[in-house]
Amino acid sequence: MPTSPPNSCWLCERPLGRKVQQHHPVPKAKKGRATVPVHPICHRAIHANFTNAQLMRIGADRAALLEEEALARFVEWVADKPPDFHAPTRRPR
Repeated sequence: MPTSPPNSCWLCERPLGRKVQQHHPVPKAKKGRATVPVHPICHRAIHANFTNAQLMRIGADRAALLEEEALARFVEWVADKPPDFHAPTRRPR
């Protein structure tokens, strides 16, 4: 499974803060077991943009997730935010 630098978010690669969630690149509902550490805001962004079926097909391919324009824009936007930054997550229309 691809890894990000130690103590950083798998999706945005920013340092992790006090709150860390474990994301299943292959959802548990689809028999996924492995997890990666992510910020809560990054975790919500992933699930706001992809269904479990899509995540199962993509698996642990972070680059494939970032091919989705909305998620790539999110990662670019959040890049300079502090580790514990929180904001509402918008769902695609």
